[in-house]
Amino acid sequence: MPEGRLIGFTDNMADNSTEAGFQFTFYCDLCREGYKTRFIESKAHRKGKLIRGLGGVVGAVSQLAGKYRVGYATERAMDVIGERFRGMSPEWHREHEAAFELSQSEAKQHFHRCPKCTKWVCQADFNEQEGLCVACAPRINVEVAAARAGKAVDDIREAAARTQVFSGTIEAKQTLCPQCGKPAGEGKFCNNCGAPLALLTCPRCGAKSPAGTRFCGECGMKLGGG
Repeated sequence: MPEGRLIGFTDNMADNSTEAGFQFTFYCDLCREGYKTRFIESKAHRKGKLIRGLGGVVGAVSQLAGKYRVGYATERAMDVIGERFRGMSPEWHREHEAAFELSQSEAKQHFHRCPKCTKWVCQADFNEQEGLCVACAPRINVEVAAARAGKAVDDIREAAARTQVFSGTIEAKQTLCPQCGKPAGEGKFCNNCGAPLALLTCPRCGAKSPAGTRFCGECGMKLGGG
């Protein structure tokens, strides 16, 4: 990590400061996971040197904290963000700026600046071996593992496409009348001879059998009068 001020953190941080103290969250430009710095208590607040009669403006600081991922210098130039700290004493503002400098020094231990794309990334998104972020220099072992897994999925799908999963024959079958032997249709009686086509019920076990069956398939009892 380069030494000195972490001036690169100007569009990937959130100011979580309140009237009671100062805290900042710095975010990775790739995964957006953040690192929140330690809380620094405001001496001005502790000494009761804040300007009185602030109304709801100071209280809104905690509500707005974290909603603006902009750097200190940037938000100082924005009226809407500057409204958050209106009414705070000059001493508080000096503490705020000093706390931001300390927080940058603390946060820089957890981030790297990619020399190619200039993004600030967390340690998980920095390729130490190549000295670049993983977007500019993906980790080879990760890419190899992902490629192998993708190829395995493609092979499985290709093999499944070549596999025959049905070996039977597809043919249209018609119900034959047990009485006349001709196609009986789809009704309850044969279209040709009028014989009933309802299932037979075994008087012994109650099992159902197709019309024309001579013996029960469950208990072997003779069915019908034939």
